[in-house]
Amino acid sequence: MRYAIYFTPDKDDPLSRVAERWLGRSAFGGQMAAPIAAGSFSAAEIAFHTAAARRYGFHATLKAPFQLAEGKSEAELIAALSKFASERKPFSVERIKLARLDGFFALVPAAPAPELDELAADVVTEFEPFRAPLTPEEVERRNPDSLTPTQLKNLYKWGYPHVFDEFRFHMTLTGRVPAAEAARMEAAIGDFFGPLLLEPLEVSRLALFAEPDTGAPFHIKSLHAIGGERERKFA
Repeated sequence: MRYAIYFTPDKDDPLSRVAERWLGRSAFGGQMAAPIAAGSFSAAEIAFHTAAARRYGFHATLKAPFQLAEGKSEAELIAALSKFASERKPFSVERIKLARLDGFFALVPAAPAPELDELAADVVTEFEPFRAPLTPEEVERRNPDSLTPTQLKNLYKWGYPHVFDEFRFHMTLTGRVPAAEAARMEAAIGDFFGPLLLEPLEVSRLALFAEPDTGAPFHIKSLHAIGGERERKFA
Protein backbone atom coordinates (compact mmCIF):
# COMPACT_ATOMS: atom_id res chain seq x y z
CA MET A 1 0.00 0.00 0.00
CA ARG A 2 1.24 3.45 -0.90
CA TYR A 3 -0.31 6.75 0.12
CA ALA A 4 -0.12 10.25 -1.34
CA ILE A 5 -1.33 13.66 -0.23
CA TYR A 6 -2.91 15.48 -3.12
CA PHE A 7 -5.10 18.46 -3.81
CA THR A 8 -8.28 17.74 -5.69
CA PRO A 9 -11.49 19.75 -5.99
CA ASP A 10 -14.59 18.46 -4.24
CA LYS A 11 -16.53 15.63 -5.85
CA ASP A 12 -19.34 17.89 -7.07
CA ASP A 13 -17.11 20.72 -8.25
CA PRO A 14 -17.72 21.35 -11.98
CA LEU A 15 -13.99 21.03 -12.66
CA SER A 16 -13.92 17.59 -11.03
CA ARG A 17 -16.91 16.44 -13.05
CA VAL A 18 -15.43 17.54 -16.37
CA ALA A 19 -11.97 16.19 -15.51
CA GLU A 20 -13.45 12.81 -14.59
CA ARG A 21 -15.24 12.65 -17.93
CA TRP A 22 -11.99 13.60 -19.67
CA LEU A 23 -9.90 11.00 -17.82
CA GLY A 24 -12.62 8.34 -17.85
CA ARG A 25 -12.46 7.62 -14.13
CA SER A 26 -13.36 9.08 -10.74
CA ALA A 27 -10.84 8.86 -7.90
CA PHE A 28 -13.67 9.31 -5.39
CA GLY A 29 -15.30 5.97 -6.00
CA GLY A 30 -13.31 4.44 -8.79
CA GLN A 31 -16.20 4.55 -11.24
CA MET A 32 -15.15 4.31 -14.87
CA ALA A 33 -16.75 6.47 -17.52
CA ALA A 34 -17.23 5.69 -21.18
CA PRO A 35 -14.39 7.01 -23.36
CA ILE A 36 -15.09 10.36 -24.96
CA ALA A 37 -14.05 11.83 -28.29
CA ALA A 38 -12.69 15.38 -28.18
CA GLY A 39 -11.62 17.76 -30.90
CA SER A 40 -10.14 15.77 -33.77
CA PHE A 41 -9.29 12.82 -31.49
CA SER A 42 -11.40 9.68 -31.37
CA ALA A 43 -12.53 8.18 -28.08
CA ALA A 44 -9.86 5.48 -28.43
CA GLU A 45 -7.15 8.09 -28.96
CA ILE A 46 -8.24 10.12 -25.92
CA ALA A 47 -8.32 6.93 -23.84
CA PHE A 48 -4.76 6.18 -24.95
CA HIS A 49 -3.44 9.68 -24.19
CA THR A 50 -5.11 9.82 -20.76
CA ALA A 51 -4.19 6.29 -19.59
CA ALA A 52 -1.34 7.29 -17.24
CA ALA A 53 -3.24 10.23 -15.74
CA ARG A 54 -6.38 8.09 -15.33
CA ARG A 55 -4.61 5.69 -12.94
CA TYR A 56 -3.73 8.50 -10.54
CA GLY A 57 -7.05 10.37 -10.76
CA PHE A 58 -7.53 14.10 -11.12
CA HIS A 59 -5.16 15.75 -8.66
CA ALA A 60 -2.15 17.93 -7.97
CA THR A 61 0.72 16.34 -6.07
CA LEU A 62 1.67 17.82 -2.72
CA LYS A 63 3.33 14.78 -1.08
CA ALA A 64 4.26 12.18 -3.69
CA PRO A 65 3.32 8.50 -3.20
CA PHE A 66 5.07 6.83 -0.29
CA GLN A 67 4.95 3.72 1.83
CA LEU A 68 4.30 4.20 5.52
CA ALA A 69 7.30 4.40 7.79
CA GLU A 70 7.78 1.63 10.30
CA GLY A 71 5.61 2.20 13.36
CA LYS A 72 3.16 4.50 11.57
CA SER A 73 -0.44 3.57 10.78
CA GLU A 74 -3.05 4.67 8.30
CA ALA A 75 -5.25 5.90 11.16
CA GLU A 76 -2.42 8.09 12.45
CA LEU A 77 -1.82 9.50 8.99
CA ILE A 78 -5.51 10.34 8.51
CA ALA A 79 -5.69 11.98 11.93
CA ALA A 80 -2.56 14.04 11.25
CA LEU A 81 -3.85 15.18 7.87
CA SER A 82 -7.20 16.15 9.36
CA LYS A 83 -5.46 18.23 12.04
CA PHE A 84 -3.09 19.81 9.52
CA ALA A 85 -5.95 20.80 7.19
CA SER A 86 -8.05 22.19 10.02
CA GLU A 87 -5.26 24.55 11.02
CA ARG A 88 -4.90 26.10 7.55
CA LYS A 89 -7.04 28.68 5.80
CA PRO A 90 -8.69 28.04 2.42
CA PHE A 91 -7.72 30.29 -0.45
CA SER A 92 -8.33 30.78 -4.15
CA VAL A 93 -6.10 30.78 -7.20
CA GLU A 94 -7.42 33.55 -9.40
CA ARG A 95 -7.32 31.54 -12.63
CA ILE A 96 -5.90 28.36 -14.08
CA LYS A 97 -4.66 27.71 -17.58
CA LEU A 98 -3.62 24.82 -19.78
CA ALA A 99 0.12 24.21 -20.16
CA ARG A 100 2.37 21.62 -21.77
CA LEU A 101 5.04 20.46 -19.31
CA ASP A 102 7.75 18.08 -20.50
CA GLY A 103 5.41 16.87 -23.20
CA PHE A 104 2.27 16.29 -21.14
CA PHE A 105 -0.70 18.61 -20.67
CA ALA A 106 -1.83 19.87 -17.28
CA LEU A 107 -3.80 22.64 -15.62
CA VAL A 108 -1.54 25.13 -13.82
CA PRO A 109 -1.99 28.52 -12.15
CA ALA A 110 -2.12 31.33 -14.70
CA ALA A 111 0.08 33.49 -12.45
CA PRO A 112 2.52 32.86 -9.58
CA ALA A 113 0.68 31.31 -6.62
CA PRO A 114 2.84 31.65 -3.49
CA GLU A 115 0.09 30.29 -1.24
CA LEU A 116 0.11 27.04 -3.22
CA ASP A 117 3.90 26.82 -3.04
CA GLU A 118 3.81 27.38 0.72
CA LEU A 119 1.09 24.76 1.21
CA ALA A 120 3.02 22.19 -0.81
CA ALA A 121 6.26 22.85 1.08
CA ASP A 122 4.51 22.53 4.43
CA VAL A 123 2.87 19.24 3.42
CA VAL A 124 6.23 17.83 2.31
CA THR A 125 7.94 18.63 5.61
CA GLU A 126 5.02 17.98 7.98
CA PHE A 127 4.37 14.45 6.70
CA GLU A 128 7.96 13.35 6.15
CA PRO A 129 7.90 11.31 9.40
CA PHE A 130 5.20 9.14 7.82
CA ARG A 131 7.31 8.26 4.76
CA ALA A 132 9.40 5.12 4.61
CA PRO A 133 12.77 5.46 2.84
CA LEU A 134 12.68 4.75 -0.87
CA THR A 135 13.71 1.31 -1.99
CA PRO A 136 16.42 1.05 -4.68
CA GLU A 137 13.69 0.07 -7.15
CA GLU A 138 11.67 3.19 -6.30
CA VAL A 139 14.75 5.38 -6.78
CA GLU A 140 15.44 3.76 -10.14
CA ARG A 141 11.88 4.40 -11.31
CA ARG A 142 12.56 8.13 -10.92
CA ASN A 143 15.30 7.84 -13.56
CA PRO A 144 17.92 9.51 -11.34
CA ASP A 145 20.44 9.94 -14.17
CA SER A 146 18.09 12.47 -15.79
CA LEU A 147 17.72 14.65 -12.67
CA THR A 148 19.57 17.84 -11.85
CA PRO A 149 21.80 17.81 -8.74
CA THR A 150 19.09 19.63 -6.76
CA GLN A 151 16.40 17.23 -7.91
CA LEU A 152 18.57 14.24 -7.07
CA LYS A 153 19.18 15.63 -3.58
CA ASN A 154 15.43 16.14 -3.15
CA LEU A 155 14.77 12.58 -4.26
CA TYR A 156 17.02 11.07 -1.62
CA LYS A 157 16.07 13.50 1.15
CA TRP A 158 12.32 13.91 0.55
CA GLY A 159 11.38 10.99 -1.71
CA TYR A 160 10.47 13.17 -4.70
CA PRO A 161 12.57 15.38 -7.01
CA HIS A 162 10.05 18.19 -7.49
CA VAL A 163 9.70 19.85 -4.09
CA PHE A 164 10.38 23.36 -2.76
CA ASP A 165 12.13 25.42 -5.48
CA GLU A 166 11.57 22.58 -7.96
CA PHE A 167 7.83 22.37 -7.25
CA ARG A 168 5.29 23.33 -9.87
CA PHE A 169 1.61 22.88 -9.08
CA HIS A 170 -0.10 21.01 -11.90
CA MET A 171 -3.16 18.84 -12.46
CA THR A 172 -2.23 16.30 -15.11
CA LEU A 173 -4.59 15.61 -18.00
CA THR A 174 -2.49 13.50 -20.40
CA GLY A 175 0.64 11.47 -20.76
CA ARG A 176 3.39 12.72 -23.05
CA VAL A 177 1.88 13.86 -26.33
CA PRO A 178 4.13 13.86 -29.43
CA ALA A 179 5.02 17.34 -30.67
CA ALA A 180 3.24 16.66 -33.96
CA GLU A 181 -0.05 16.17 -32.09
CA ALA A 182 0.40 18.84 -29.40
CA ALA A 183 -1.51 21.65 -31.14
CA ARG A 184 -4.49 19.37 -31.79
CA MET A 185 -4.47 18.15 -28.20
CA GLU A 186 -4.30 21.68 -26.81
CA ALA A 187 -7.33 22.62 -28.92
CA ALA A 188 -9.23 19.49 -27.86
CA ILE A 189 -8.65 20.12 -24.16
CA GLY A 190 -9.49 23.79 -24.49
CA ASP A 191 -12.79 22.99 -26.17
CA PHE A 192 -13.64 20.23 -23.68
CA PHE A 193 -12.97 22.24 -20.51
CA GLY A 194 -14.18 25.53 -22.02
CA PRO A 195 -14.94 28.37 -19.60
CA LEU A 196 -13.76 26.33 -16.58
CA LEU A 197 -10.27 27.40 -17.59
CA LEU A 198 -11.27 30.98 -16.77
CA GLU A 199 -12.64 30.20 -13.30
CA PRO A 200 -10.87 30.60 -9.93
CA LEU A 201 -9.55 27.43 -8.33
CA GLU A 202 -10.77 27.02 -4.76
CA VAL A 203 -8.13 25.36 -2.61
CA SER A 204 -10.32 24.15 0.22
CA ARG A 205 -9.60 20.40 0.44
CA LEU A 206 -6.68 18.06 0.96
CA ALA A 207 -7.07 14.43 -0.03
CA LEU A 208 -5.36 11.26 1.07
CA PHE A 209 -5.04 8.96 -1.93
CA ALA A 210 -4.06 5.30 -1.76
CA GLU A 211 -2.62 2.73 -4.16
CA PRO A 212 -3.69 -0.68 -2.81
CA ASP A 213 -1.19 -2.67 -4.90
CA THR A 214 1.69 -1.74 -7.16
CA GLY A 215 0.27 -0.42 -10.42
CA ALA A 216 -3.33 -0.34 -9.16
CA PRO A 217 -5.45 2.79 -9.67
CA PHE A 218 -5.18 5.37 -6.90
CA HIS A 219 -8.37 6.23 -5.03
CA ILE A 220 -9.33 8.71 -2.34
CA LYS A 221 -9.25 7.31 1.20
CA SER A 222 -10.31 10.51 2.94
CA LEU A 223 -10.99 14.14 2.11
CA HIS A 224 -10.16 16.91 4.58
CA ALA A 225 -11.54 20.43 4.59
CA ILE A 226 -8.99 23.19 4.93
CA GLY A 227 -10.18 25.30 7.83
CA GLY A 228 -11.81 22.35 9.52
CA GLU A 229 -14.80 20.04 9.45
CA ARG A 230 -15.08 16.33 9.95
CA GLU A 231 -13.12 14.34 7.39
CA ARG A 232 -14.98 12.35 4.77
CA LYS A 233 -13.89 8.78 4.09
CA PHE A 234 -14.39 7.04 0.77
CA ALA A 235 -12.80 3.61 1.25
